[in-house]
Amino acid sequence: MSAEMHPATARMLNNFRYDHLPAALQEVSRPFHDLAQQLAETLAGPEATKSLDALWAAKNWAVMAASNTEREAATR
Repeated sequence: MSAEMHPATARMLNNFRYDHLPAALQEVSRPFHDLAQQLAETLAGPEATKSLDALWAAKNWAVMAASNTEREAATR
């Protein structure tokens, strides 16, 4: 199933960039980017953009958890 991507969905994909992150955090963020791309390319409607919004929040929490874990390990 291939759908034309709504502009809001296309803009939402920018939130899944990970090239600015340190390498260890890129590894955490990359699967979210890949899933976001897949969803945006196959789903349509406001639900597609809403699902990307929820995925973005999950990605942010995962990156934060990895960052905190990395920082705590460095202080030991």
